[in-house]
Amino acid sequence: MLEVNNVTFNYSKQGEQETPPAVREVSLRIAEGETVAIIGHNGSGKSTLVKLLAAILRPDSGSIVIDGLRTDAGGEAIWTIREHVGIVFQNPDDQLVANSVIDDIAFGPENLGLPRVEIEERVQEAMAVLGLEAYAQMPINELSVGQKQQVAIAGVLAMRPRYLILDEPTTMISGKIARQMLETVQRLAQERGISVIHITHFMQEVTSFQRVIVMHEGQVLMDGTPTTVFARADELQAVGLDVPMVTRLGHHLRAQGWTHLPEVILSTEQLKVALCSSN
Repeated sequence: MLEVNNVTFNYSKQGEQETPPAVREVSLRIAEGETVAIIGHNGSGKSTLVKLLAAILRPDSGSIVIDGLRTDAGGEAIWTIREHVGIVFQNPDDQLVANSVIDDIAFGPENLGLPRVEIEERVQEAMAVLGLEAYAQMPINELSVGQKQQVAIAGVLAMRPRYLILDEPTTMISGKIARQMLETVQRLAQERGISVIHITHFMQEVTSFQRVIVMHEGQVLMDGTPTTVFARADELQAVGLDVPMVTRLGHHLRAQGWTHLPEVILSTEQLKVALCSSN
């Protein structure tokens, strides 16, 4: 269980010019195997929140507890938390450190001090999950951005985290690769009980997640299923966000008299089924 208890964090410290907190009085719970998307405009606090969850930052007040360990405890607790929480950043070049694919994926398990046999097992497993076996010996600098992002995820998975944080990892890659990547992590959540926390600007990416958290001015504005969140389209637009295009189309069709359609459409498949059932 990941628990955020009334957490506040401000980048300006004592003696500096006061600025509004980046995260203010946030509380939430994320259970094992839960898939959560976090959305919000720039400056809403979502990236600061994930840095707090990964123990990169420490709260100014409140607490974050991961599997019973506080992120502000220090010492061995921090190392244990960083084993439990893996994070993938927007730019894969920020976290790829080795020359070849296989060496980079092995880097994390090696730093855990694992036996060589277990390291090799984890690396092979992570490459298989991401379909990277054919690229094992390829130099990192010869990979596309999408391939680099897959290697970054494989490197995190090789450490077998309980919580996988994706901090806008699809910003620099194509829509097809992004969909494949998100399908993979969704499958891992189901098969292995890994909690997935996905930060994104792209509304269409969140419809397959169990839960959507909307951040605004450092606080949680909404927290619910994609259906309940996107039903509040006017409130989302008021804070600079939108709904997926297919959801907007569904709203438009209902306004034009197609009142038999569901109030919230989340996918083209759902829209097709609803339209066909009316014939």
